[in-house]
Amino acid sequence: MSLIKPLLAFRPNKLDWIFATKTFIAGMLALYIAFALNLSYPIWAIGTVFVIANPYAGMAASKSIYRLLGTLFGAIFAVAVMPSLINMPWLLVLVLAIWVGVCLYISLIDRSPRSYVVMLAGYTAVIICFNSIYYIETVSIFDMALGRFLEISLGVVCSAVVNAIIFPMHIGPVIQMRVSKTIQDTQHVFDAILSDEKHQNNYTQLLANITRDTSDIHTMAEHLDYEKSKFKGMTKPLQELLHQMTMLVANLVAMSERMKQLDQIDLNYRQYFQDFHQHINDFLQNESEVKADELLYLPEHFEQKFQQITTQAKPEQWVILGSLKMDIRHFIQNIRAVRLIWQRMQAGDNSLPESIVPLTTAYPSLHRDYGVAVRGGLSAFLTTIVACAFWILSGWKSGFMLAEMATITACILTFLDDPVPALKLFIRASIYASFFVFIYAYGIFPHLTSFWEVMVVLAPFILFCLMLYLHPPLHGLGLPLIMSTVMGLNLQNRYSMDQVAFFDMTIATIIGPIISVFMVHVVRSMSPDMTVQRMLALHYKELRQAIHMPYGTGFRIHLRGVLDRIGVLNTKQVQSQVLKDEINNALIEASAMVDFTRLQELIDKLPPKSALKASLLELQKVLDECLAQRESDSNNRTFEAQLNQQFAQVIQNIASIEDKEIQQRIEISINNIRNSICHIPTDLALNTAHEGASYG
Repeated sequence: MSLIKPLLAFRPNKLDWIFATKTFIAGMLALYIAFALNLSYPIWAIGTVFVIANPYAGMAASKSIYRLLGTLFGAIFAVAVMPSLINMPWLLVLVLAIWVGVCLYISLIDRSPRSYVVMLAGYTAVIICFNSIYYIETVSIFDMALGRFLEISLGVVCSAVVNAIIFPMHIGPVIQMRVSKTIQDTQHVFDAILSDEKHQNNYTQLLANITRDTSDIHTMAEHLDYEKSKFKGMTKPLQELLHQMTMLVANLVAMSERMKQLDQIDLNYRQYFQDFHQHINDFLQNESEVKADELLYLPEHFEQKFQQITTQAKPEQWVILGSLKMDIRHFIQNIRAVRLIWQRMQAGDNSLPESIVPLTTAYPSLHRDYGVAVRGGLSAFLTTIVACAFWILSGWKSGFMLAEMATITACILTFLDDPVPALKLFIRASIYASFFVFIYAYGIFPHLTSFWEVMVVLAPFILFCLMLYLHPPLHGLGLPLIMSTVMGLNLQNRYSMDQVAFFDMTIATIIGPIISVFMVHVVRSMSPDMTVQRMLALHYKELRQAIHMPYGTGFRIHLRGVLDRIGVLNTKQVQSQVLKDEINNALIEASAMVDFTRLQELIDKLPPKSALKASLLELQKVLDECLAQRESDSNNRTFEAQLNQQFAQVIQNIASIEDKEIQQRIEISINNIRNSICHIPTDLALNTAHEGASYG
């Protein structure tokens, strides 16, 4: 990836300057105190400031606490295992490699910011153990562990103090803006779906973007407990609001599909639908406050106005209109639930209304890729083994730095689909840093005699690197460049530089990441297309699980996980148009999950020996087989002929049921499943409606 164009186009703004200046002050403060206290490794204090740097106080504070906890757990593990294994280097390496691999695995399956604790605990133990071996004649393992914890604590405290005093920025207002925008976006899509006769917009893509945004906000919400904005302590209600938003997305997807079906049959109903649409908007927009005991309220004359539309529509549209009516009714109730939670949050109330059943669980039902986690943990394990083997067999004293850097780089970027390009940029930054270290160490520092002079000469370089942090194309250069330079300088109270050690360490910091690049490429690296294919397989697996689920809180939590995965899918930069279409279809398919549960509920109400019940059970079986086939090959459609045949059998048997309500509800669910799962065009859809019926 070329950095020349982004660097030439880079123009720091006011926020860049404020962020860089605050972080520089915090770093220099940490370094000064470390010097004053005569701590052994001041670079760990200043390095911590740069690692946890973030423009938002809450995000910086949470990462600070997570860094402290991760360092503590890693230090405890190092102190526990090293004294017993110091004379058995291969066994020590094996234990540390297993520790790193397991920690990284746990970190990768936990998508919350807390995952940083576990990942850091993994490679912190390696840093402490390997540094202790290098300095074994002068420093004990306990002193090394204690020193790292104290110096990192110093960096954390300095960062927190400066962030709290100098132009503090909170993430609360950012979340408020994004939540308000997401709620407005859902209402905008609702209006657009009901008013667009030509279906010019891809509403499925717009709704997938909303799902992606809710996943982003869900992660940001974790930081609210660590700042002083008005949303402090609102993490749980905010996450619940986002869970409720998923039901809105499911409603809107279903509405979009039903409107397309209706319009393909006939547009005459539209002239009556406009008045109904306006009636709903008036009801939703005129509410200044939503009351908890009124969540199930609908606009006045809702049933009568919709019945008028049904009366004027063609008979073959009645089943679809019945489904549309249910979706609109649920949308109104769900949007009011979201508004109520948001309304209470803005008033400072972090409790949920009693009428809303929470979907939040102790372990949130978000997408987790266990396959990637296993491969990530395995790549870190093998990288540690190979790097340490190189160190031990070569007898190279500075090889400890090679092993450290290999392990660290095998961990820090594994959340990416393909970490290799970012790791290559890390290596380039390490090479660039070696030149800066050489210039500072041998050209500038020998002439300095006071701390303020050190500050002055470091300021231009550090400020420039820090200003790259907030620009995604350049962040991958700024952080490794500043960290490699600071660590390479190894600032001490009595500064001295060993030329042989300098070149040894420089070579080690470059070779280490090269080893991790190779291992990650072989074991962990995947293209976005491959990642999407794996995620689509998980998508179809969870659709299968929903076939027999009853409607309730458990199902809604399950649906939340499915829609979250679709949000993640829409962040992938795939090249294949086929995969892009599959991602687009995934959201439509997810909307059929509600009808799976409705169908299961209706099956339980049918007589045991009825032909309709038997055909519905057979339909569930064929659906399961069809989705299982797609799970292994998302493009395989060989089961669809059998599925269509079974749909026809169900439709034929519907007339045998005397209960008209059950009859109508089955027709609605069959239409929705057939359209959403098989993507059947409307001219082949159900036309078995009942004259004068009112659906929903």
